[in-house]
Amino acid sequence: MQVDVLAIGPHPDDAELGMGGAILHFKAQGLRVGVLDLTDGEPTPHGSLEVRAQETAAATAILKLDWRENLGLPNRRLEATLEARAALAGVIRRLRPRWLFAPYWVDAHPDHLAATQLVEAARFWSKLTKSDLPGEPHHPQRIFHYYGVHLKLAIQPAFVLDISQHWEQKLAAIRCYQSQFVTGRSTTPPTFLDQLCDEAAYWGKAIGTRYGEPFACREPIGLSSFAAFV
Repeated sequence: MQVDVLAIGPHPDDAELGMGGAILHFKAQGLRVGVLDLTDGEPTPHGSLEVRAQETAAATAILKLDWRENLGLPNRRLEATLEARAALAGVIRRLRPRWLFAPYWVDAHPDHLAATQLVEAARFWSKLTKSDLPGEPHHPQRIFHYYGVHLKLAIQPAFVLDISQHWEQKLAAIRCYQSQFVTGRSTTPPTFLDQLCDEAAYWGKAIGTRYGEPFACREPIGLSSFAAFV
């Protein structure tokens, strides 16, 4: 299996939260999309390994992903070790994506910070020749960063993607994670899901659409046409 886009999340649900709309957008364009969850996300107050696996499978079906796996690294103790870097680089060489997506590089959550460090290092390692990594060398063209942050930051994105036509489907995928975003949370408005809707509407307003998803990039983004501007 090879994919065009590989979204990498520290935990199951991070890809849905940060870029579920983009995933649906890519699928609508006919691109092959994969998600790699680095950890199983457990323990959590209302989750379990079995529940999280069921929730992830349900969200995966809604997003119509071409591929999804879990790297099996330790939740709450995620580190950008050499062993983890080699494992992720091996996945990148196997799937050969054009674009990688990782969490934004400033966050309060140590797992998110480690995930981004790991993705950036593994991208470099995946192109190495004369190594003991499996598969042939491959270097993804770009890393883009989605905003799944735990800090209240007003970050200026590199671009905002219009996800208006995919918002309801993205929300349906997020709702699959009942143990994380519904069970045990306050039902008094604004709920967690209400706030997600408000954030997406804010970014949509910034580009003149109903809903949007912001993305960052450490590298310049090249354009061959202005035709896709909103």
